[in-house]
Amino acid sequence: MTKVASATTKDPAAKNPAAMLTDLAHRLLGKQPGELDVEERRVLAGIEAGTIVSRDAADVADERSTFGERLSDRVAAIGGSWGFIIAFSVVLLGWMLLNSDILTHFGGAFDPFPYIFLNLILSTVAAIQAPVIMMSQNRQSAKDRLAASLDYETNLRAELDILRVHQKLDHIVLDRLSALEGKIDRLCAALPTG
Repeated sequence: MTKVASATTKDPAAKNPAAMLTDLAHRLLGKQPGELDVEERRVLAGIEAGTIVSRDAADVADERSTFGERLSDRVAAIGGSWGFIIAFSVVLLGWMLLNSDILTHFGGAFDPFPYIFLNLILSTVAAIQAPVIMMSQNRQSAKDRLAASLDYETNLRAELDILRVHQKLDHIVLDRLSALEGKIDRLCAALPTG
């Protein structure tokens, strides 16, 4: 095992990060550094530095989000809840009852039966709420793409680490087999022939 460690420390690529990236890209992915995409570069840089590449997609998305994006998420969360639906239904029912029965008796109905003002308010709310909900859906779609990219990085890192472990084990096994073969050859040579 010390042979493997000493062989890697004497490697000139270990001192030069660009050479190490080139070596890792060629050895592990079979690509030249110019052919690597952003995720592959990040994974190889993490392998080279010995750092962790896995990150929480929600945390990364929150770091990148603007005030408007967070606001659209909040509006969509409130507008898409049962509490909003029930409260809005109560307001609509109250509006209709107030303008149909209660205020009509006193002659003070400000929006009588066809409820034109209510219709205008509902149209305005729908015109504002629809694009905000679409912004939130676009943001969720971007979060999903980010999560897929981070999952790819994590999976690639795990796959490459497993491949590196296999290569190291193969190297160790071959060294051991070579040493055993040498011992067997020496024992065979020491045996009396005859």
